[in-house]
Amino acid sequence: MGRSDLANRTEAVLFVAEKPVPRSELARVVGCTPRQLESALAELAAAYEVSGLRLQHANDEWQIVTAPEMASFVSTYLGADRLRVSPASLETLAVVAYRQPITRAEVEAVRGVNCDQTIYTLMSRRLIEERGRKETAGRPILYGTTWEFLECFGLASLDQLPTVLTPEGVVSALPE
Repeated sequence: MGRSDLANRTEAVLFVAEKPVPRSELARVVGCTPRQLESALAELAAAYEVSGLRLQHANDEWQIVTAPEMASFVSTYLGADRLRVSPASLETLAVVAYRQPITRAEVEAVRGVNCDQTIYTLMSRRLIEERGRKETAGRPILYGTTWEFLECFGLASLDQLPTVLTPEGVVSALPE
């Protein structure tokens, strides 16, 4: 049995979109209600579970991405090496991912070292981005993860980040 016409219209729009599409805009463009769109997105997500594509969302924005298990084939085709990040960058990225939005000083307080270079590296690789300014003295920049972060780690949303346990076994956003 084929997919619904609404799922096909939704897929076509997401396929040509250059960036994630807000749900409200997607519903308007394909001509449906938010509830109908929810059904179409669920239909697409189910169909993609057995394909080389996935439906990814962050907040209320949606896009079609390649499945994480297809990364080696895609990178071979594109001639790209797998993303390599240093342990320091990976630590910084984890702190940002779990605590976002977060300032550089807050990241440094968690890691205990200067993070200027790692934040610069993560921004240049488009894994983190500026998310505004904190309403405190000096108005420091707030950082958060990007769509590229989700794609790189094969996540459909930040809700799929692994649960973190403290040494006592307590579930935490990130150990203090």
